[in-house]
Amino acid sequence: MSTSAVRSRLGSSSGAQGPEHRRGRGRRRRSRRRIAAWWIVLYLVLLAASHAIASRRQPTRGPDDRAAISVRVVRGEQQLASSARLAYREWPTAMADSAADALRPVLLLHGSPGSADDFRTLGPALARDRRVIAPDLPGFGASERAVPDYSVLAHAGYALQLLEKLDIERCHVLGFSMGGGVALELWGLAPERVASLTMLSAIGVEELELFGDQQVNHWVHGLQLGLVRALLAGSPHFGALDDFPLGREYARNFYDTDQSRLRALLERFEPPLLLVHGERDFLVPQEAALEHHRIVPQSELALLQDDHFMVFRDGAELATRELAPFLARVEEGQAVRRASAAPERVAGARRPFDRAVLPPFEGPALLVTLVGLVLAMWVSEDLTCLAAGLLVALGRISFLAACGACFVGIVGTDFMLYLFGRWVGRPALAYAPLRWWLPPQRLDEASAWVRERGAAVIFASRFLPGTRLATSVACGALQTSASRFVLYFAIAASVWVPLVVWLAARLGAAALPLMERTQGWLLALLLGMGLLLVTLRLLVPALWSLRTWTGRRKLLGRWRRIGGWELWPMWAVYPPVVLYVLWLGLRHRSLTLFAAANPGIPDGGFVGESKAEILSKLPTEVVPVWRLVTVANGAELRREVERFLSGEGAASGFGLPVVIKPDVGQRGQGVMITRRLEDAERYFERWPQALPAKLILQRYAPGLEIGIFWAKGTAEDHGEILSLTEKRPPTVTGDGEHTLEHLVLADDRAVALHRVYLRERPDAARFVPAAGENVPLVDVGTHARGCIFLDGSEHLTTELEAAMDRLADAYPGFDFGRLDVKVDSLEALRRGGPFQVVELNGVTSECVHVYDPRVSFVEAYRVLFRQWRRAFEIGAQRRAMGQAPPGVRRLVALVIAHRRRGLLRPDQR
Repeated sequence: MSTSAVRSRLGSSSGAQGPEHRRGRGRRRRSRRRIAAWWIVLYLVLLAASHAIASRRQPTRGPDDRAAISVRVVRGEQQLASSARLAYREWPTAMADSAADALRPVLLLHGSPGSADDFRTLGPALARDRRVIAPDLPGFGASERAVPDYSVLAHAGYALQLLEKLDIERCHVLGFSMGGGVALELWGLAPERVASLTMLSAIGVEELELFGDQQVNHWVHGLQLGLVRALLAGSPHFGALDDFPLGREYARNFYDTDQSRLRALLERFEPPLLLVHGERDFLVPQEAALEHHRIVPQSELALLQDDHFMVFRDGAELATRELAPFLARVEEGQAVRRASAAPERVAGARRPFDRAVLPPFEGPALLVTLVGLVLAMWVSEDLTCLAAGLLVALGRISFLAACGACFVGIVGTDFMLYLFGRWVGRPALAYAPLRWWLPPQRLDEASAWVRERGAAVIFASRFLPGTRLATSVACGALQTSASRFVLYFAIAASVWVPLVVWLAARLGAAALPLMERTQGWLLALLLGMGLLLVTLRLLVPALWSLRTWTGRRKLLGRWRRIGGWELWPMWAVYPPVVLYVLWLGLRHRSLTLFAAANPGIPDGGFVGESKAEILSKLPTEVVPVWRLVTVANGAELRREVERFLSGEGAASGFGLPVVIKPDVGQRGQGVMITRRLEDAERYFERWPQALPAKLILQRYAPGLEIGIFWAKGTAEDHGEILSLTEKRPPTVTGDGEHTLEHLVLADDRAVALHRVYLRERPDAARFVPAAGENVPLVDVGTHARGCIFLDGSEHLTTELEAAMDRLADAYPGFDFGRLDVKVDSLEALRRGGPFQVVELNGVTSECVHVYDPRVSFVEAYRVLFRQWRRAFEIGAQRRAMGQAPPGVRRLVALVIAHRRRGLLRPDQR
């Protein structure tokens, strides 16, 4: 299919357009960016004003009808030295003082969010014949808002202090919702003070709270707390959200609480217990009350045709119908305690928890769960689908609801990525941190894939690991039709989501009975299934690729890349080297001592040094003619190349090719050999970076490229060549029938780096080399771009070492590093030249012969360790001569600055 046909099918509006149209589009894009910039400035101003006002705002104390005492601040079970305000409400009793004193008081503990006002009708009804107290637990109502611990255990500590301050030795306790957990912890702290307990729509065992696992629930509440904090800190609300009921204190309450403690408290609870619960309670399901009734054999259960909030509407009726009779039985000694519970109830309490009683979510709880699944897609689509499948296995949500939430979340995130690519566009991807998140090369590959294969790519990216992000952004950057994009991704998601959710539900249902006795079983199952899904994501495309010769060769290339350590990325190779460098730093009492070597190069050539400055210090007769230029676009670069070739300001007498490379760069980043002037004009299309750019134009030096790593201590008469590397550009031979892409895949070595070589040759899928034609795959001697490195130590001679001594002596302050040189032949190399120095690198260069496939993994580390040991030794010699090494902060700043300038992915070398 042609490119134009693909664009037509995708509804793209980015076809061939005239320069006037492109200029107009550029003006509109710049206008939108200016408007966006003003909106950002306005937002930042409003945010700063909001925080300034909020910092002067007095905290809200709540209603004035509260008494208050000063209590010690509590963290866990420990009382701290600082104090806090604890407000409470006490309703006047209609009985005479003597009659009221004859009955034990009632302590009412509210829910979260809430306050003593939760009991505005229930409290007065109970106060007809006894004393009734309801505190505002810290974080709520008129009590102290800022405390270190908002857990139910800490709240129980505050409630205990209130009883002590009010001289209440023993009382009845009622816990509503979250207050049920506080009441249980209060009994655990001081059982002698609790005469009875009423759990009204109360929380309890963790198995019936949210996802049924303390660790998972803790993560969910942590996410909730993070979102609340982000909303408060990142929105200019001018204090309007400070008193929002579902705010910071509410989120901290559940985040700080360890609900796994409550089952053990219920299983040994001794006093009489009344459970009052609504059958339509969607926040704490009635199954929780049934489980509490089972494990507390002396408990009484009242299931009402009501919901979670019946205390607000029917408090007085609850007090008269349910609570007063129960309290009377307790006072008269007729209520059952654990010691006198029926034997059959005691036997039932000993049975393990049956997960078959887990109820499905409904009402707001279901809505919150589904919304949470949608939002969790921004973190991990696969893990969210797995979590949804586990909820299906647990019976908490239906299969249809799980698939629907995951589908909406996936399509929504994909569409947002599409809009990001469409509105922000490619230019923003040249800047950190976006270029780390989505490297330009990855976007180039995805764009080419979309152009060549059309809608099938969008569908396939759902199933191929590592392609969805780049494909979505690429579709936006290519201005594809939004409706068609959503349609194709929706079709792909409608296949992917049910498959993953069904798999997770089936595996979860099978595994849950085996793992439920293990602490953290749900996390272990989720992580295990995540690993399985990742394996399937890798395995299924691999098996699918076996259908075709091309797929089988690409799969073989990936396998060989894994098997050949010299092809691994730096992050996989260098951790042992980094640890060894840190040890050397501790041994020499300076982590940066190695950078004291090479005083003639800034910071020893650690990173960010100017290549032009280095070249200017080398003897002119050994350096190809070069010039440093500053350009703002490709057209200017072409003009500078033309001036360079014409001999303006430099020796003339040569033509193309010309080497273009950044003045500051490493490991072949941004190096291009320009064989046509048009290539220079397109330089910035391939190497996007911040403009204006300082570039070096250098005459191309023919011949063999050799890497020579040289070191010389300050007290040594002669230097030493630590490494000699022959750099051979890989080639394939044409047969007049197959494309270059086919030839690369057919080559036993090139297939391992087929992605690198095909990126170097964008025409590989169309170009058919003639029979017998040798086609170089790269023309830059860099391992990251696929050049073959071979150990050349057999060519080391005394003449070559003498030539290196002379060259190093001509460069003041050069002790240690690698020179990349060009020579006519290996024989000329052994004679010590003549050669041309195309580049000199400092202390962070490598003995690159270790990337010879014949060098073993162990031998490579031996060489790299020796190299760094030598760098520290020379640095120590320079330090003894008064050369101070740069500080750690200096080197970190250089690394950050280099990453901001980076042209390639950080894992390339």
